[in-house]
Amino acid sequence: MTDRDGGNAVDGGLVRHIPVLAAEVLDFLRVREGGVYIDGTFGAGGYTRAILDAADCHVIAIDRDETAIARGAGLVEAANGRLALIHDRFSNLDEVARDAGSEAVDGVVLDIGVSSMQLDEAERGFSFRNDGPLDMRMGRDGPSVADLVAVASERDLSAIIARLGEERFARPIARAIVRARDEAPITTTKQLVSVIERVVHARPGQIHPATRTFQALRIFVNEELEELAAALSAAERILKPGGRLVVVSFHSLEDRIVKTFLAERSRIAAGSRHAPEARGPQPTFNLLTRKPVSPGEDEVERNPRARSAKLRAAERNAAPAHEGDADEVMRGVPTLAEAMRPR
Repeated sequence: MTDRDGGNAVDGGLVRHIPVLAAEVLDFLRVREGGVYIDGTFGAGGYTRAILDAADCHVIAIDRDETAIARGAGLVEAANGRLALIHDRFSNLDEVARDAGSEAVDGVVLDIGVSSMQLDEAERGFSFRNDGPLDMRMGRDGPSVADLVAVASERDLSAIIARLGEERFARPIARAIVRARDEAPITTTKQLVSVIERVVHARPGQIHPATRTFQALRIFVNEELEELAAALSAAERILKPGGRLVVVSFHSLEDRIVKTFLAERSRIAAGSRHAPEARGPQPTFNLLTRKPVSPGEDEVERNPRARSAKLRAAERNAAPAHEGDADEVMRGVPTLAEAMRPR
């Protein structure tokens, strides 16, 4: 990945990755002087830096990865009090903002999925291209993927891989994992790739056979979809009227959750001739993107990882926040606690 050029208003060292759709994110956030913005997925700090450079504003940045927090220390220092960098999950972003002294904010940006730094570090176990421990935990807490594949039933593994990886060979892959672990523990990414390749064979022009399974297991152990659903509701609660929500996602499951959430929160309940006054929660957002915004050819050429990115944005109105999160995102998939029960 190419580093972004230094020499900005907020320096603090070079950013190690290219923030996807950065110009579009800033346009939709409509960053202004004196505003307060939440970067719920700090990562390498690309969006945070861009927001701080755009205006004399404040940013509350959040990351569940302690490594990202440590690496952001230079940016915090360079921001001269305009940046609070918090180690937490972005599902708690409203509570984090209030603890930081902000009862309402002007914008929230979320960049969903695994970060470039995590993919590029073999010891984190996210990548099937580099051998490393089979970990994939973003926050280094809770069970790892190695823990999961050691105890989860064939049925649970199949459901996880099919639903979260959209892998049509989920059942034979789950069966192969169970057979392989009976012979020896599966503790490295190379071992798991080898098991998958016995079932799914590489074909020219197709994605790597392990892509969907690795995606599914990573999403599952990090509870990424539940986190996203909770974060969207948290953003609804903390945004002030006129505040903007901008979400960049990288695969269909994430984008579907964002699309559904924004559609539901922007829909006006329809009445009927029997009950002309519509009842139910009032819409809380006004859509800014009827269709998702995708990177242009130039950006994809500079940053191939941007290829699948989709941006959706909406503006908060004054209606009260709805109750509850999107609680159906994991229908048909066991919970992490259920999958980790001893066989």
